[in-house]
Amino acid sequence: MLAAQRQAAILDRVRRSGGVKVADLVAEFGVSDMTIRRDLESLADRGLLAKVHGGATVPAPGSTDEPGFAAKSVRQQAEKAAIAARAADLVSPGQAIALSAGTTTAALARRLTGVPDLTVVTNSIPVADVFFRAGRQDQTVVLTGGVRTPSDALVGPVAVAAIRSLHLDLVFLGVHGMSERAGYTTPNLMEADTDQALVAAAERLVVLADHTKWGTVGISSIAPLGAAHVLVTDSALPAAARSALEVAVGELVVVRV
Repeated sequence: MLAAQRQAAILDRVRRSGGVKVADLVAEFGVSDMTIRRDLESLADRGLLAKVHGGATVPAPGSTDEPGFAAKSVRQQAEKAAIAARAADLVSPGQAIALSAGTTTAALARRLTGVPDLTVVTNSIPVADVFFRAGRQDQTVVLTGGVRTPSDALVGPVAVAAIRSLHLDLVFLGVHGMSERAGYTTPNLMEADTDQALVAAAERLVVLADHTKWGTVGISSIAPLGAAHVLVTDSALPAAARSALEVAVGELVVVRV
């Protein structure tokens, strides 16, 4: 097998499984440890994988990486469903609420179609579609205009202008990442402006973030951790992160999956 063919096969394995071990590759391809390490070095130099001790993994996402809605919707499905179920308990009939873009907020939308007399503001095309398909006559859905992002959010000056005149009881915010230093973040600069307008319009901010969001940092901050009146996450959140969030946010709600 040529080096290029072997490297292509290695890269395919990394992408499928998330990581590989040098020892496993040596056994699979019948070449030396040094040959495999040279292959990994070559692939790492081209930015196709990340070398780690004893093997390689997929490269860490950059601060501007923005997966599409479909790609994100298959990740952490059980966690997102549990978070959405708990967040739905915070909503009462007759309220005016907002749901930002995101797959967790879309899961929440499906939980809220049975709540009467809701006014729902959203910059998310999938969230709006959930409510429109439900077809309730006692629910008002306001979809902001704006420029569409890879995650099916509508962002930019048009969206911000539509939100700034509103006064909302609750805003449910989905985030790309959260950390002590950067707070709640997004990989899209214009989406940060739109999310900031949502936060400013709310009496109460509820952040929905599964455990994988901790330590992930997008290019632009939306708000500091302490801006959240409530943060709903799942029980796989690391203990250190839980301790930090218990201090920072108004109320930390941890759901079991």
